[in-house]
Amino acid sequence: MSKRLLLLATIALPFGALPLGATATAAPRVEVTRFHMGDPARSGTFAVEEMPGNPDVSLEFRTYADAVAQQLQRVGFTTTADGAPGDYVALVSFNRTFRPSGVDRSSDRPVSVGVGGGIGSGGGRRGGTFGGLGLGVGINLSGKPKDIVTTELHVQLRRRSDSTAIWEGRASTEAKQGSPAAQPVTAAQKLAAALIGGYPGESGRTITVK
Repeated sequence: MSKRLLLLATIALPFGALPLGATATAAPRVEVTRFHMGDPARSGTFAVEEMPGNPDVSLEFRTYADAVAQQLQRVGFTTTADGAPGDYVALVSFNRTFRPSGVDRSSDRPVSVGVGGGIGSGGGRRGGTFGGLGLGVGINLSGKPKDIVTTELHVQLRRRSDSTAIWEGRASTEAKQGSPAAQPVTAAQKLAAALIGGYPGESGRTITVK
């Protein structure tokens, strides 16, 4: 391989020849905290209802309610027939908030790197070549970073007969806006599985579930 080809391969690698695993995004983790007294019930019929004061009253609630119902069935409970009260009521609440993930650079001019072009958006050294080799590499650092979406799930399992709470749990996770992990269906399923999986769990302890 000539020196010029070797130089091209060396410079192009960081921009376009990364290993497949290098661009992979780690799956978001879920922070889970659960509370209960003694050994709570592990079977019985239940119905899912919206928790009073749920901050997001919308059709999206059904997504979280269905995810919770599915997980409760997996640990031994049974859903009631339509309209039946059930032995227990699973109260469900969820919330999604957004926060900036970095500095807003939307007003910055693009930065480009290339032969015959400058390094930087203004006042940089221009007209140089790298050993006579043309490099068509461009880096665009403009644009607003995606927000971070925090999704929280809160579930209370109450005995229908006397409204006593026998179990309660909260779970939260974060993902970049627009990513698969930030989608409501995916987030709901992940949160419900982390929160209710291993029911009843250790009371009063916060754990991280991958």
